[in-house]
Amino acid sequence: MKTPYYAVIFTSQLTNHTEGYIEMAELMELVAKQQPGYLGLEAARNEIGITVSYWKSTEAILKWKSQVDHLGAQKLGRAQWYAWYKIRICKVEREYEFLKKDI
Repeated sequence: MKTPYYAVIFTSQLTNHTEGYIEMAELMELVAKQQPGYLGLEAARNEIGITVSYWKSTEAILKWKSQVDHLGAQKLGRAQWYAWYKIRICKVEREYEFLKKDI
């Protein structure tokens, strides 16, 4: 990705009431991909889940936060799925990576 861009880091812990969670997470990823300014997503979950979504601007992030399907998922998350969560928004000014070619 061309820098600068923005990362939304969503860390969370689930409750024991997770019925429908995976389906909603998959739907939110599909909906996010359709939003203007969306650049990508990386996620991992064990005891704590970490999802990082990437955006072209803070305006795109604000529009995603208020997108109608996403608002519904947020409401369900607070009512049922999450014991806690934290969101951090960061500006990415530089990136680099390593890729082993002989995996």
